Amino acid sequence: MDYLHLTGIRAYGYTGLLPEEQTLGQWFEVDVCLSLDLAAAGRSDCIADTLDYRLVIQVIQDTIRSRKFALIERLATELTDVILAHAPVHQVHLTLSKVAPPIPDFGGQVRVELTRSRTV
Repeated sequence: MDYLHLTGIRAYGYTGLLPEEQTLGQWFEVDVCLSLDLAAAGRSDCIADTLDYRLVIQVIQDTIRSRKFALIERLATELTDVILAHAPVHQVHLTLSKVAPPIPDFGGQVRVELTRSRTV
């Protein structure tokens, strides 16, 4: 199996437990590793033989911008489900980060990682 990595996908969204996260929003960042067969594209050099990753980036950004959830675990699950529904991949490994969560005296990030596979 081959892997396609997309990193640093950013979008502004409204997922969070606190009321200000639901109304003011915040930045999210996504890294995704997609498992698929890249052999045909490696031989042909043709976009038709691979995944146009612009689609995956757009689907991720649109989902973050348009959906509201209380938990980032739910948003991450929605993202993996949407990718599996729209992209011909076998498996998705996704890391979703809240870039600057509104937690007093905390300057780091909060991350969740999920791995989901296509059900046959």
